[in-house]
Amino acid sequence: MGADVTLYTTRFCPYCIRAKRLLDSKGVAYTEIPVDAEPEKRQEMMQRSGRRTVPQIWVGERHIGGCDELYQLERQGDLDPLLAASAG
Repeated sequence: MGADVTLYTTRFCPYCIRAKRLLDSKGVAYTEIPVDAEPEKRQEMMQRSGRRTVPQIWVGERHIGGCDELYQLERQGDLDPLLAASAG
């Protein structure tokens, strides 16, 4: 799936791993921005999201939030349409 998805992550975060696992299971390519080794990327994430925790996820220009919000969209059946819309 060619959706425009961006994730800010850290290496050993279990929520980051779960979010990537869900996207991988759907065949979604994503841009991963690791913030654990680059403080400026963490600052960028906090400015964009207003949050300090990882993961922070965007689909297109829409800020989804974290792993819990991503899985909530999946449970509601709203994730696939959102991913499809961001691909076009």
